[in-house]
Amino acid sequence: MTTEPQQERHEFQTEVQQLLQLMIHSLYSDKEIFLRELISNASDACDKLRFNALTDASLTEGDQELAVQISVDAEDRLLTISDNGIGMTRDEVVENLGTIARSGTRQFAEALTGDEAEDASLIGQFGVGFYSAFMVASKVTVVTRAPDGDTVKWESTGSGDYTLEPGTRDTRGTDVILELREDESEFLEPMRLRHIISKYSDHISLPIQLRGESEDGPGNWETVNDAAALWARPRNEISEDDYNAFYTSLAYDPAPPLSTIHNRVEGNLEYISLFFIPAKAPFDLWDRQQRHGIKLYVRRIFITDDSDQLLPSYLRFIRGIVDAADLPLNVSREFLQNNRDIERIKNASVKKILGELKSIANDDENPDRYNSFWDEFGRAFKEGMVEDAANQTEIASLLRFSTTHDDSEQQRSSLDDYIERMPETQKSIYYVTADTFGAAKSSPHLEVFRKNNIEVLLLGEPIDEWVVNHLPAYSDVPLKSVAKGDLDAEEISVDNGTEAEREKANEDFADLVTRTKEVLGERIKDARLTWRLTDSPACLVADENDMGANLERILKAAGQDSPTSKPIFEINPEHAIVKRLDGTAPDFEDWINVLFDQAALSEGAPIESPAEYVKRVNALLSGSAAQS
Repeated sequence: MTTEPQQERHEFQTEVQQLLQLMIHSLYSDKEIFLRELISNASDACDKLRFNALTDASLTEGDQELAVQISVDAEDRLLTISDNGIGMTRDEVVENLGTIARSGTRQFAEALTGDEAEDASLIGQFGVGFYSAFMVASKVTVVTRAPDGDTVKWESTGSGDYTLEPGTRDTRGTDVILELREDESEFLEPMRLRHIISKYSDHISLPIQLRGESEDGPGNWETVNDAAALWARPRNEISEDDYNAFYTSLAYDPAPPLSTIHNRVEGNLEYISLFFIPAKAPFDLWDRQQRHGIKLYVRRIFITDDSDQLLPSYLRFIRGIVDAADLPLNVSREFLQNNRDIERIKNASVKKILGELKSIANDDENPDRYNSFWDEFGRAFKEGMVEDAANQTEIASLLRFSTTHDDSEQQRSSLDDYIERMPETQKSIYYVTADTFGAAKSSPHLEVFRKNNIEVLLLGEPIDEWVVNHLPAYSDVPLKSVAKGDLDAEEISVDNGTEAEREKANEDFADLVTRTKEVLGERIKDARLTWRLTDSPACLVADENDMGANLERILKAAGQDSPTSKPIFEINPEHAIVKRLDGTAPDFEDWINVLFDQAALSEGAPIESPAEYVKRVNALLSGSAAQS
């Protein structure tokens, strides 16, 4: 007497239960994308088998004709998506269908916008495509068998748990069987399925076969996709709609890309690249650990979608494929990291992408196109100044800045534009850095530059500090911070009188400067008169070779050790407050400390003791009120 295998019941991981509720309650009206996701999973399973079979031919079990098959049973309301790919073991079923390894439901739900096209695209981006089946199915059954393994049957109604038990399947691969709800009959119609496959999956490079029903029973299998790699076709045979459809299936982005770059290289190293510059930033642009924008193929066989070795991090928003002809098929991650051909492909690809961006940037008839790119990807692209020394000049030419030319945060000025506007006497490209654009725009260090109509770059993002530190000059014109070192009197006309008048001012304020140094003590490196201010009484500047205050704050905020540089405290002898200061007065110490803290606040720096600052200000205001 044999014992019947026991059915096991398992609870879904909590996040999966939450996700199923989102799916089952018809969050999406664009439900057809479930078929795209299941076909994509089936295709991935076939790709994985082909790749693993390169080193273990027995995995194919004598069956090397891979395909995805879709069949309809209208009477029982069943839609089945089958593949003869790698299949899954019992442990893999539990891991892949019972948990979400990389995608949290909370982040998924927070990313929803209410726009059905954008929301539908998130399913693929978050790696939760299998669960989209519950948008149309009241029950989902998965029957799967790995090569030379046992068959496993997984089943769930999406109610919070699933069952596992031995199943029946003669060959390796997977069947996903959907029992469709009563109101989802459209997905039992072969013409409707054919349209969805054509829309989303026509490019998949293995046959997608569809079998409907006729009066005499099941019909014949019919291949309904092109089953040829789109990128391998000549460019003149590919329409814009073809490219856009392929991009959508690749990036899960319903909007067409900003630009398409299709390139075939022949010679000693042969490969095809097809890159897309998206029109909108992906949701995970700032997750530097998730790098799945570029797929690597070798002779049409999928190898990896980990794009670390194919494009640098600052181009992580690029989507596309590289299909090489000459790499060994049994490549590994270590091989990719140490392969000269991969490095050559990477270098050539970067230059191709930068060349396309330059072409877009130089299109005077459509300047909004590059402005749109910069709005979406500018901050990430700036990282290239630090990461990619070989292409630094090309990257610098593509940078865009706000400047005092019109004080608008939306301004998009290149360094070439800036140099073209420079007066003949100007020798440097001037810039100011701060925590925000507003702080940069209102910096007191700009006062004398505004008065002399000298343009200054307004840099209000943390990455800007690294940009200017890696860009000492552009087109042989040095970059110089307005908050470091002394002013160049030959470039900047300041109202500092004759040399004799300046010497007299230094003599008149010598005692005040000395007393200022005594009051501020270790808080400063030096104190001196300044001619760079017109409206403010004082400011803080860094010595020429010291680290700027903004960069020092950024490093400390990131928990990194950084050398502490003391500022130079500069006093404006023409300001009414400074003219009234008396170094022997009892409130002099309060005045100097208040002016120092105000100078720090004006450049976005925190002050050591806000309570003490308020106390001093109130004391000075009370004294002034009493005098009046």
